[in-house]
Amino acid sequence: MGSNSDSSQSQDEAEIADLERRLKDAKARLNSKHANANANGEGTSVHNLPRSDGPLTTSSHHFLLLLSDSALPLGSFAFSSGLESYLAHTRPASSFPAFLNFSLASYASTTLPFVLAAHRNPNDLVELDDILDAAIMCTVGRRASVAQGRALLSIWDRSFSNALPAGNSATAVGILKEFSLLLRSTSSIVSGDLPTASAHLGPLFGAVAGVLGMSLQQTAYVFMLSHVKALLSAAVRASMFGPYHAQKVLASVEVQEGIQRAIAREWDTKVEDAGQSVPVMDLWIGRHEMLYSRIFNS
Repeated sequence: MGSNSDSSQSQDEAEIADLERRLKDAKARLNSKHANANANGEGTSVHNLPRSDGPLTTSSHHFLLLLSDSALPLGSFAFSSGLESYLAHTRPASSFPAFLNFSLASYASTTLPFVLAAHRNPNDLVELDDILDAAIMCTVGRRASVAQGRALLSIWDRSFSNALPAGNSATAVGILKEFSLLLRSTSSIVSGDLPTASAHLGPLFGAVAGVLGMSLQQTAYVFMLSHVKALLSAAVRASMFGPYHAQKVLASVEVQEGIQRAIAREWDTKVEDAGQSVPVMDLWIGRHEMLYSRIFNS
């Protein structure tokens, strides 16, 4: 019995020794792999994590997010782009989807060509601003466009121009600076003389987006998306629906495709051919000031 017990104990000790040896070998192999991974920049340490190649590492995408932010102080919350007047004149048959389609088509045909033209050639900014000023027939719409354009120019002067990364076009930056000076000189013009600059939103948005490095496609989409977001904000404050439904509409395929169709339709439109494609929009916007009570400026 004693011999069998000693033999069993020896086998157990040998098995334990073998397991310990195998564990030691496995740890050695694992440490070797970690060492090689760290040497190749593939370690899992926080300090060894590679920098992301995603869009947030590029300056143009950073400014894209800023320009598309609803918190951008353009003052668009003060305007309904004719929605409030539309509700007053069409109740109880008012339909936000119908108005959205009208407004997208109208905004794209009247303003988007100027955005694209200013992005393609910022040297024409003053001329484009003058052409758009003459092309807008509705006084209320013109006032809204100028108010938001001057707000964007103020954002550029006070915020964006001081945060530009190296490599941005010095020529385009100089054009915006000259336009800002030109606008300041306009305020000193004697009453009755024609202003030298108005600062409409469309051309300025295209020029600023171009300077910030956004592509032409990105600029067009962000510009139209911002218009949709402003309309939805106005609809919520006008009690057409709540904020959750507004987000549902904003995220819908219909809105995405509607923006893309509007951009594709006006992509090659020259500023000389830009014009109102939905005449009733000018009527709704123009009659806004005739409402007995209102919560928006237009």
